[in-house]
Amino acid sequence: MKIEVCVHANSKSQRTDRTPDGIMHIYVREPAIEGKANRVVVEVLSELYKTPKSSINLIHGIKSKKKIFEINK
Repeated sequence: MKIEVCVHANSKSQRTDRTPDGIMHIYVREPAIEGKANRVVVEVLSELYKTPKSSINLIHGIKSKKKIFEINK
C-alpha cells in the first residue's frame, strides 16, 4: 500500500491529520535535518498501521515536505 504524506517538521506538538483528498499531514517536533523527521514519521506510521518499522519504506521525497511511503504488511 502506498500513502502520500505531507510532513511538517519543527511543530510545537506531534499530531496527524487527514485532508478530504486523502493526503495525510504528520506534524513532528524534530527538525528536518539528517533524516530525523523522516525517522519519526516512520515511527508514527508504524503505530498507526500497526506494522513493524522495517516494513515501511520512503520511496519518494527524501528532502521534500511531500513524501510517498510504501507499507508492506
